[in-house]
Amino acid sequence: MKFGIVARRDRVDALKLAYRVYDFLKVSGYEVLVDEETYSHLREFDEGDVSPLEEFDVDFIIVIGGDGTILRVEHRTKRDIPILGINMGTLGFLTEVEPHETFFAISKLLEGDYHIDERMKLRPVLKSGEKVPDALNEVAVLTGIPGKIIHLKYYVDGGLADEVRADGVLFSTPTGSTGYAMSAGGPFVDPRLDVVIIVPVAPVALSSRPMIVPSKSRIDVVNVSETREIILSIDGQFYRYLDPEEEITIKESPRRMKFVRFTDEIYPKYTMKIKRKF
Repeated sequence: MKFGIVARRDRVDALKLAYRVYDFLKVSGYEVLVDEETYSHLREFDEGDVSPLEEFDVDFIIVIGGDGTILRVEHRTKRDIPILGINMGTLGFLTEVEPHETFFAISKLLEGDYHIDERMKLRPVLKSGEKVPDALNEVAVLTGIPGKIIHLKYYVDGGLADEVRADGVLFSTPTGSTGYAMSAGGPFVDPRLDVVIIVPVAPVALSSRPMIVPSKSRIDVVNVSETREIILSIDGQFYRYLDPEEEITIKESPRRMKFVRFTDEIYPKYTMKIKRKF
């Protein structure tokens, strides 16, 4: 069994816990890789065990950080490697255990006492052909000028779903329904469902409301304005200014995000974190 370790870089306690996990696994006889950026902030790891995230070829990745760290790992790894998330963030919707549970959780993982939770992702495709990452949380199409609305049409399976003037539109997975989409007025959606949540951001028309469509749908987004730039944001990790004539197609990705879980409970965990968020 081979492990990868990634820690958030701005917290010393996360880096120190990463080293303790690394040392524990090495002493236990397991192969361990540490990502370059973690090593650059704490050079106590063996340099021979350091690797770029993009080249991780491991069975599990232990991520010590918050949702942002997990999303960074998800965007940069080339394989669908199961992630065990240890919460060193603010909310930790994507993480599984708290720091004091770290070694108990790793012991359960080593004993095989876990299951894999798979989550759908979205794949945005640009008409220009530029490659962009898949989204675990959301694809956001936003105004390129703060304070200036954009005019968008979006089609679901070829039919016009809505025409909006707004700050933007979010296309969210159920996993992302507790993030930006919920803050913009979208619903909490059970993460076991495969659907897409469409949420206008601050629309001018009161008739523009959130909607939910099947994950197999093809969603096409067109910028009606011929002059105004828009921003494509993916999971808050990837940003790109798009030309006004650019068109975006959003489909379900063939890839899945995999999380190590120790319980089947969904609602207690999510409802507690939603309350903490608000």
